[in-house]
Amino acid sequence: MFPPEVVSEISQISGRTCRLIDPAQWKEHRGELAVADVLFSTWGMPSLTPEFLEAAPALQAIFYAAGTVKGFVTEGCWKRDMVISSAWAANGVPVAEYSLATILLSLKRFWHFSQMMREGANDRGDLSIPGCYHSKVGLVSLGAVGRATVRLLQPFELVLLAHDPFLPTEQAAELQVGLLSLEELFRECDVISLHAPWIPSTEGLITGKLIASMKPGATLINTSRGAVIAESEMIEVLRARPDLSAVLDVTYPEPPAADSPLRSLPNVTLTPHIAGSLHGECARMGSWMAAEFRRYLAGEPLRYRVTQSMLAKMA
Repeated sequence: MFPPEVVSEISQISGRTCRLIDPAQWKEHRGELAVADVLFSTWGMPSLTPEFLEAAPALQAIFYAAGTVKGFVTEGCWKRDMVISSAWAANGVPVAEYSLATILLSLKRFWHFSQMMREGANDRGDLSIPGCYHSKVGLVSLGAVGRATVRLLQPFELVLLAHDPFLPTEQAAELQVGLLSLEELFRECDVISLHAPWIPSTEGLITGKLIASMKPGATLINTSRGAVIAESEMIEVLRARPDLSAVLDVTYPEPPAADSPLRSLPNVTLTPHIAGSLHGECARMGSWMAAEFRRYLAGEPLRYRVTQSMLAKMA
């Protein structure tokens, strides 16, 4: 997240020399914390406990080069009216790219035919292949990742549909996406891509009944969180419906147990949570937070500020 070029950019913006500190050893750096008014961090950020906040009395803003902030924000930081900005949108870029690639392959039923070839079949038979032309792609939730995925899909001649109870109809129209109920979405679409946050209201949201209602040969893709799907129900449906495909980058638990049926079902493709930022992609999150810092110092509106009221709907 903070390679030399990003650290140099932050130093240039602030006019100060930046030091990288192991977050697990913050108590050994109380001197630096005592005078810090801005902090950059990423995965491993310590919780903003009373002890931490007392050690950082001047702290006014945190620029978090990662996704969810729920692991470290506390009531204390909100009482201090602290600015919290997160690179959740930057982390969503590679997820949207993964989703685009997976959706396009799914419309060719790539996963199904790849498995057939492994098993010795050498032709397509009479199986239906949706392809991209006027096929229906459904997205569950149009948050940052869902919207980014829609934008990547727009050049293709697809019918884009979504379910998002929080999205105003005028915003859906701007995105050129039709809004449907969850039941309608699963019945009508050739591919369903999940982008819902894992919050109490979405846990087990995707039931076996919904998956069983999918069209013959349809594909379910999950890059959000495994707990969004009622996993045991999904497994039961996938056993009964070998025509369906599931591409799961996330599971619950994660990784799946060694004896999980997800590892052996022929119509399931598993990847080890690779959709989000990895390796070189991580620097984007640090760079975006440096740009956010520049806006902060200039008194400009922040693009990625996270407020307490937003957390109820966010991952």
